[in-house]
Amino acid sequence: MTSTKTALTPLVKVSGLTKHFPIPGSDNVVQAVDDVSFDIRSGETLGLVGESGCGKTTVGRCIVRLIDVTSGTVEFDGRQITELRGDGLRSQRREMQIIFQDPYSSLNPRLSIRSIVAEPLEIHNIGSRSERSEMVADLLRRVGLDPNYADRYPHEFSGGQRQRIGIARALALKPKFIVCDEPVSALDVSVQAQVINLLEELQDEFGLTYLFISHGLAVVEHISDRVAVMYLGKIVEICPSEELYRDPLHPYTQALLSAIPIPDPKQKRDRIVLHGDVPTPVNPPSGCRFRTRCRIAIDECSAAVPELREIRPGHFAACIRAEGYDKAASYGG
Repeated sequence: MTSTKTALTPLVKVSGLTKHFPIPGSDNVVQAVDDVSFDIRSGETLGLVGESGCGKTTVGRCIVRLIDVTSGTVEFDGRQITELRGDGLRSQRREMQIIFQDPYSSLNPRLSIRSIVAEPLEIHNIGSRSERSEMVADLLRRVGLDPNYADRYPHEFSGGQRQRIGIARALALKPKFIVCDEPVSALDVSVQAQVINLLEELQDEFGLTYLFISHGLAVVEHISDRVAVMYLGKIVEICPSEELYRDPLHPYTQALLSAIPIPDPKQKRDRIVLHGDVPTPVNPPSGCRFRTRCRIAIDECSAAVPELREIRPGHFAACIRAEGYDKAASYGG
């Protein structure tokens, strides 16, 4: 997906975001996210990809303040929101929403669809009861559902329909920014395409900005303007979508892309097989966290954490062996 959106100013600015989870009965912590920084420009879709457990969802939840950060800051539309509490946080939530991964567990089975979609409107005291009912009907129409179904319950809908309900709920407060936390991973492939197309249509209609979290590389390529790749709590590469898929610089990104199937049995892709398991985030490797599985790692990779540097215009990678990387600068030498 190509766009001129990349020239626009950041709506979300994440700086040094770190989230550690204490382990009960131990002095150790799970280093879920460690010193992550990136911008999301107004009107664009930033894809965030990586293996399960790399910290993608934690990043998204920290940004919308579902969980507090350990350190670092999040700015939204020029306002620092990391320390917001009470009424300030409640007011900020109108600008930011999230679509959850599981369309089954994210909807309250005891509430009707009308109540689920209207709940954000009630919490923020928007409209009268009749006005909220009209808003719910309009939201359901916008996501492709019949408003006459508003008094039904979640168990009466398919997975794809439930996710549309989750999207309608996220749109209720007319936010500027939505975190899409693997919104299609639990759906059939044909339904995935429908939901992705819906998200793109809504983005164009409402001028939305997305953080699209997924481990499905093909899906991310289709919807994203730029893509950030995470490994074990760190961003290792970030650049425009087309460039990442055409010429990745980080060896982890290269391995991920080599695993994408080619829809032609006569063609074969040279697979880069990663050996060993993902290290534990409780005690990650020194230096580059990917070095224990990297086919081009050298002794220097264990000496210091590589910075995420701009190797080409708009193309950032955290690897001392990536093309054009200044090793001396990366070590402070």
